[in-house]
Amino acid sequence: MPTIHRLSVPACFRFALGVAVGLWLWLPPPLAAATAVTLQLRWQHAFQFAGYYAAQQLGYYREAGLEVKIVEARPGLDVVAEVVDGRADFGVGSNGLLIDRFAGKPVVVLAAVFQHSPLVFIARRDAGIDTLRDLVGKRVMLEPGADELLAYLRKEHVAVERLRLIQHSYSPASLVEGRVDAMSAYASNEPYFVDAAGIDYQLFSPRTAGIDFYGDNLFTTEHLIRDNPVLVRAFREASLRGWRYALAHPDEIAALIHAQYSPAKPLDFFVFEARRTIPLIRPDLLEVGYMSVDRWRRIADAYAEMGMLPPRFDFRGFLYEPARDDLDGLRNWLGAALVLIAAVSVLAAYIHRINLRLQRSVAAAQQAAERLQASEEKYRLLAETMKDVVWTVDTDTLRFTYVSPSIERMRGYTPAEIAALSFDATFQPGDAERIRGLVRQRVQAFLADPTGKPHFYTDEMEKPRKGGGSVWVEVVSTYCRNPRSGKVELHGVSRDISERRASQARIAYLAEHDMLTDLPNRNLVTDRLRQALAAARRNRHRVALLYIDLDRFKPVNDAYGHAVGDALLREAAVRMRACVRESDTVGRFGGDEFVVLLPNVEAVPDAQRVAEKIRVALGEPFVIAGVRLEVSSSVGIALYPEHGGDDVALLLHADSAMYDAKHGGRNRVAVFGGA
Repeated sequence: MPTIHRLSVPACFRFALGVAVGLWLWLPPPLAAATAVTLQLRWQHAFQFAGYYAAQQLGYYREAGLEVKIVEARPGLDVVAEVVDGRADFGVGSNGLLIDRFAGKPVVVLAAVFQHSPLVFIARRDAGIDTLRDLVGKRVMLEPGADELLAYLRKEHVAVERLRLIQHSYSPASLVEGRVDAMSAYASNEPYFVDAAGIDYQLFSPRTAGIDFYGDNLFTTEHLIRDNPVLVRAFREASLRGWRYALAHPDEIAALIHAQYSPAKPLDFFVFEARRTIPLIRPDLLEVGYMSVDRWRRIADAYAEMGMLPPRFDFRGFLYEPARDDLDGLRNWLGAALVLIAAVSVLAAYIHRINLRLQRSVAAAQQAAERLQASEEKYRLLAETMKDVVWTVDTDTLRFTYVSPSIERMRGYTPAEIAALSFDATFQPGDAERIRGLVRQRVQAFLADPTGKPHFYTDEMEKPRKGGGSVWVEVVSTYCRNPRSGKVELHGVSRDISERRASQARIAYLAEHDMLTDLPNRNLVTDRLRQALAAARRNRHRVALLYIDLDRFKPVNDAYGHAVGDALLREAAVRMRACVRESDTVGRFGGDEFVVLLPNVEAVPDAQRVAEKIRVALGEPFVIAGVRLEVSSSVGIALYPEHGGDDVALLLHADSAMYDAKHGGRNRVAVFGGA
């Protein structure tokens, strides 16, 4: 029978009061019921904000304890200023948030809703604009913050100073009525109104030049995340839940926006916008809101090239890390449990003070023990049923001392089988020695730390599966000292990231390839051209570059539509690939312009033979959807070193030769300088 120690009433009261006050000061304030927050949109009500309307309409915000006010923007409104100055709690911003961060504004991106920015140039064809270069001297409306369009112009060697810039009216009527020749726009928005007006137009997207920014980023401030992390997490999760519903039910949400937020615009417009928006968010490929640090790094580097950010700008703290809040939630739960225990202690002291029978005191102690056992069972059940694998390792023997049952789902081994394996057998061949050295190094670092605080690490590694194959895992490990034994222990959690790595590989591939033809895009062709030139300088041989433009392609698009035109471009790519060697590169620069890189040729006639072969192949009739179509091609040739010593010169001169072939009557091959 446990011994009951008698405490005086004042001592009990002081102890309980101290515990309660300490816990009150230590715990963050809970999210109050129906907390009022404001979301500031970056433009007028439209489907580009569909997820927030869905979360509001379906009660996701209410379930999270939030009362959300959604505010549409007006021309000239600074969304970042609204949030930073406290007039709004959350905002929808552009990639320019990076520049605001550099300027000292404490903005933090919570989620990237659009995986591809919808920003494009839309231009009237009757203004003589067929390529981006044709914007020179034309009347163009360019909205503030359209940084990816500025990068696009720079990439295509079009100086923005050569455009006749007009203040943006934020209305497609300016283009429809002919007051401007081109304007910055959303591919999911303005084309609807231009189509309705019957205006023939051309879209120019930065993605064709390999400039692929995020779009419509949900953000808040560091202050709100620090002061109320529970609110931030609740708003983010409810918003992304709304987005998942909106993307699965686009027609329903389009009707909601028309009925409740913007009845002045026709319902067809919101349905059109939904159809154009979903491919830019890519819910088929990635979780809504997904962000990549590497991709933000590429965006920051693009800004640096434009002189808007310093090189290798350090944007640590700019991207929200929801995983950090998990410990806060656990801490709150444990805090609540401690408060309950403190309350029980006060009650026990009170019961003891009024001299209740000893048997009832013993019963209360037994109940506390049962609650403790139930709590232990709860945490054991949590560890054994979660998808991630929880484990501990003896740092002396490097053997597993505990592995949760989810290891069998991840790698095919039972916990007992893993515990019986040698250290080397738990890793891929060749990795074991490196990991063993890494563990020893980290143990020494922990022992050398005078603070004695745990050391945390995150690694990615490939682990073998039972029966063959492997799985990529993210390992979060902790080095700490066991308070009872005094030994250094290694605790960890392993998470299967195979799907995430596959998604990242797919994104990397799409960044270097044209989505329509699957050919290398401008970025990849330029990189291979630079490599070929470096090899040519070392080995003293020639490199040839062919610039190809399809003749009479525009009438095909006009007469039969873009679907037929796209099918013709895909077939043209197949024919060109069949005309070159495995070591050669066929790429698409956009529209009906293609480039062929011949990394090793002897002389001009070698390049001419390949160009002529391609010209003949493209001159053969195409049969698309039962329709016989005939186009031809104009091919320009430039050689290293005769026509240029770097990639810029060769591209420029091959392009110039192609225009010579067009002006000479089309359907022909021309060498730069008439060689």
